[in-house]
This record gives sequence, structure tokens and C-alpha cells, in this order.
Amino acid sequence: MTKLGLPDHIRACLFDLDGVLTRTAVVHAAAWKEMFDDFLRRRDGDGFRPFDPVADYDEYVDGRPRADGVRTFLASRGIELPEGADDDPPERETVHGLGNRKNVLVLARIREQGVDAYPGSVRFAEAVRAEGLRTAVVSSSANCRDVLVSAGIESLFEVRIDGVVAAERKLPGKPHPDTFLEAARELGVEPGAAAVFEDALAGMDAGRAGRFGYVVGVDRVGQADALRKHGADTVVQDLAELLEERR
Repeated sequence: MTKLGLPDHIRACLFDLDGVLTRTAVVHAAAWKEMFDDFLRRRDGDGFRPFDPVADYDEYVDGRPRADGVRTFLASRGIELPEGADDDPPERETVHGLGNRKNVLVLARIREQGVDAYPGSVRFAEAVRAEGLRTAVVSSSANCRDVLVSAGIESLFEVRIDGVVAAERKLPGKPHPDTFLEAARELGVEPGAAAVFEDALAGMDAGRAGRFGYVVGVDRVGQADALRKHGADTVVQDLAELLEERR
């Protein structure tokens, strides 16, 4: 293992954004809950079963492209909606309409609350750059660049494969490995020479499916066992732990 706590053959690090680099996972979970609870209340009345911002978020939404998150959660409740179009207004009850409503809510929360990066993740990314490894951000979020800029960490990453890029290149999102594979391709490394850093179960599945050289699960919410079950080679609560292990 290197001083970064990674296998010797690793030449690039591919980081998820929300929950790994920035404290935005809780913001996204709150926005999903507000949107789904409003939809379910209107559909089922006051006796509706609310969206669980931990269990439902982790299982059906976290790490997935927005429309996939809507479909997957609604399917878990036996609900099917028309697909609609990418530009459906937020009030329209379609898959894309609900997704766009969630985006309006999360952007408002980000504007009001700002975005912070995890200090340990910044330390680790800086150490990765100092050791000469390549770096990329791989996120399903269409707001990835704005979040990186707001958190002041955009310059730490050479490549960004986010929701905008994935749509342009028609790349399926996590749990498929295609966005991570695209990041490795842009960095000029084989998947086996790249490490994936993820906090989402869908991201773990993507790392395993892509046969990446090392998959690090970041456990912010107490799901270490689930991260390992979904393919993590190691699990940490903060990326700085990887540096401390090598002291």
C-alpha cells in the first residue's frame, strides 16, 4: 500500500461528489423528501407513507441520475407515472416533472445554505495530487460544477463527468459503471489502475461492475456493512483515515 492507503498499482482516483467530497448528500435527501412527500400527500391523502430520508434515499435514490431515482422510488411504492420530457415544468406529475421539482428545491437549499467540502476529503485529494495521481469527479448531479465552485475545490480535479456530460454522451448512470469508465478513459488509465470513492450503494455497484482496481466506501450514515456487501474493498468514515493509516 502507498502512503495514500491505496494499492501500489493505482494511478488515478475517481471521486463521487455528494457525500464523498461535499456535505450535500443531506441537502439532496431533504429535497427528495420534500418533493416526494408533497406528491404522496396529494395522491394518497394525509395517511400517506412518507419518504424516508435515510432508508428510501440510500436504497432507491442516492447516486442515481435524477429521473432514475424518481422511477426507482415510485416503483418501490407500486406507482407508475408517464415519463414526460426533460423540460417538463416542476408542477407536472411525470417522472421528469417530479425530478425537475426536486432540482428546484435542492438549488434553493444550496443557495440558502451554501456548500462545504469535507476537510478530510480535501486533504486526501490534495495528497493524491501531490503524489502525481490523476483525479476526476464522477457525479450524477447536473449541478456538479456549481457545487465544486461553491465549495472552492474545482481546481483539484482534472476531469468532470457529471449529469450534464452523461446526458450529452448518452452514458447510463450508476449503478452502471459507464460514467466511471468514461472518467478513466479521459484520464488515460485502465479501470484496473483506478480507484473509485463512493458513499452510495449504487456507486459501489458501479465500481464493482466496472472492475476498478480499488473501491473505497465512504460511510457517512452508518452503512458500512451494506457498502462492503455492494463491493467496497475498504470502508472509511472520512478519507483522511486513509492517510492516517500510513503514518
